[in-house]
Amino acid sequence: MRIVPHLLGAAIAAALLSSPTLASELTGTLKKIKDSGTITLGHRDASIPFSYLGNDPRQPVGYSHDLQLKVVEAIKQELGLPELKVRYNLVTSQTRIPLVQNGTVDLECGSTTNNLERQQQVDFSVGIFEVGTRLLTKKTSGVNDFADLKGKNVVTTAGTTSERLIKTMNAEKQMGMNIISAKDHGESFLMLESGRAVAFMMDDALLYGEMAKAKKPDEWVVVGEPQSFEIYGCMLRKGDQGFKQVVDNAISATFKSGEVNDIYNKWFLQPVPPKSLNLNFPMSVELKKLIANPTDKSAEQI
Repeated sequence: MRIVPHLLGAAIAAALLSSPTLASELTGTLKKIKDSGTITLGHRDASIPFSYLGNDPRQPVGYSHDLQLKVVEAIKQELGLPELKVRYNLVTSQTRIPLVQNGTVDLECGSTTNNLERQQQVDFSVGIFEVGTRLLTKKTSGVNDFADLKGKNVVTTAGTTSERLIKTMNAEKQMGMNIISAKDHGESFLMLESGRAVAFMMDDALLYGEMAKAKKPDEWVVVGEPQSFEIYGCMLRKGDQGFKQVVDNAISATFKSGEVNDIYNKWFLQPVPPKSLNLNFPMSVELKKLIANPTDKSAEQI
């Protein structure tokens, strides 16, 4: 069969243009991933049920982690790398932003609030969750709202927006609280459970996660008028629009297809590892709205 040269050239050009990664030269994180054949995902060890270590101490699990894996599948397709290797890197509230900035971590999907201050340091994907900042306390503590914390020991997790909010409240309202900043959510709950603090301030979904793993979950309750509504997003390096587009498209597609409902039910309405905890945390109206209309704006901008 005789192949007409100009038709062959047209076919090759069309094929090149059909693939974004071939039609233009790769840059930023996509180029880094393509060249190394590896993507490094940041994960938490105790942000139940978003990103944490379950039965296997080497394998993170959770709602945010499942969404992160949807992004990995999209990157495999985008770059033509079906054998793309995934490397995991543990992050904390204090290290998560620096490790994204310096290139150690390519993507971090956990329980990180998208706010204006952090937007100066990193970029965020479209929102993946929405929470309110409230209090976890014993049912017998006498604490029903933030005003009841005057003169008491209160714990929160260092490097979080809750830490900033409770410290600002303490100063502005002269409440005389002793604010304890623990290194992670697990340590915060330990402070609460052992009686060293009367309440633990954090995002409500995370508080339900800590309550579920308590020795006696029925002794605890989440209370208080939310001090903020916060939108979680996945973090990536600032100014990397090509990579951000792939991340956003993968998450939005998971929302649009309805797959996110199965992921949500798996982590918030059914028993989860490591001890078959059940948060019994129905999807909020705010999250339903976010899923229907994904945005990368922070709660402060909405």
